[in-house]
Amino acid sequence: MNYVFSSPDRVMVGTRGEVGSRLFLLQAREGRRLVVVKCEKQQLAALAQWLGVAITEMGRPGHLPEDLSLEPEYEPDLVMGDVSLAVDAEAHHVDVVIDGADDEDQLLLTLSAEWAGALAIAIVRLIEAGRPPCPLCGGPLDARGHDCPRTNGHRAPLR
Repeated sequence: MNYVFSSPDRVMVGTRGEVGSRLFLLQAREGRRLVVVKCEKQQLAALAQWLGVAITEMGRPGHLPEDLSLEPEYEPDLVMGDVSLAVDAEAHHVDVVIDGADDEDQLLLTLSAEWAGALAIAIVRLIEAGRPPCPLCGGPLDARGHDCPRTNGHRAPLR
């Protein structure tokens, strides 16, 4: 199924669950239509980085939307697979194409510079609220400890 949101009213990002086992979700609403995308943290981090580059090409956006919190619980409509971006600097918007992991579904979001900026900031805040990275390997540190592959078993788990 193809979902096309040419002028979304809201774009939201958030998590469900506890740190360490969170479910990352991206939602888009246009009128009465809502699509929910299940994502991986690394996919969202890459999307935020790409959106930052896109905003740089378009120039400084206007006032950014502030409320990007998720709407009530819904089942995901698709699982994020490949993501591509196209920037239209003259029209001041970014087209984000999210292909479903099963290759049957696709979401096309046309984001204004303001929504793109707000989404990038919200994603970065969401990721930074998670577990801190290991200083040696970059993997997430856990309260139970972290068997860092860089220590090759020659050190107690990092905490």
